[in-house]
Amino acid sequence: MVFVRWPDGMPKCPYCGATKLTWLANANVYRCYGDHKKQKFSLKVGTVFEDSPIGLDKWLPALWLLCNSKNGISSYELHRALGVTQKTAWFMLHRIRLAMESGTFTKLGSDGGAVEVDETFIGGKVSNMHKAKREKMGGKRRGITGKTIVVGLLERKGHVRTEIIKERTQDMLHNLTRFHIDPSATLITDEWGGYADSRFVHEVVNHAETYVRGQIHTNGIENFWSLLKRGLNGTYISVEPFHLQRYLVEQVFRYNNRATKDNPLTDVDRFTLAASQISGKRLTYAELTGKVGQTEAN
Repeated sequence: MVFVRWPDGMPKCPYCGATKLTWLANANVYRCYGDHKKQKFSLKVGTVFEDSPIGLDKWLPALWLLCNSKNGISSYELHRALGVTQKTAWFMLHRIRLAMESGTFTKLGSDGGAVEVDETFIGGKVSNMHKAKREKMGGKRRGITGKTIVVGLLERKGHVRTEIIKERTQDMLHNLTRFHIDPSATLITDEWGGYADSRFVHEVVNHAETYVRGQIHTNGIENFWSLLKRGLNGTYISVEPFHLQRYLVEQVFRYNNRATKDNPLTDVDRFTLAASQISGKRLTYAELTGKVGQTEAN
């Protein structure tokens, strides 16, 4: 774990960056001689594991399982596998999803390739809702009312990105595509008019007529939606909109680091990558539950 957090094998104090440290074997912590209050720290300090009473003997298996379970792993499955409570397992999984998150300023399609863009609607079926909730929705029994809109952008033979939007208006979609996609790329979408943008070479596949027209199709991003919903509907069953972004991050991480002919990544590679991203990130229980400012608990 030392070499995962500090690739050069040189432990550093998370408070001052000092390398002059002493390992206190009995307490299983390092001691720093810098001039600051907290002179002792463990491997977990400064990572998503910080302030957790759960040991690395449980954190690391949880990290492995989430990185390499194709459809994800529920908090109930993890609680049975590790011997922790379901509430603890749920909190652990969200902290690991934070570690999976990574940002980049590189635009999709910068090599002039094709980028597929499509949106999906995530939410429960109206027919399964309580009668009072259905009445608030005007009695509609199907459709997109009350669902969360997620836009996906997939670079052919590359990465996928997702973003939650409030409405699929032309201004919203234009701002999104222009932020993520290089102007030299070819934009491929379905017939929804909100995507029409003179900034890009824009190819449209009309799904009322056909799903594939040569290389003009959105099958790649549709495949990603299939994988995402298989996890949401089959493993997690119910996901609140407030937490949806973290579940998107999880699926994006696994998809972008999947094994391909050009990039034969292994389970170990995915685990190592996620573990290398644990530093400098923190998620408290109060933040996770939207109760920031109240008493925090781990």
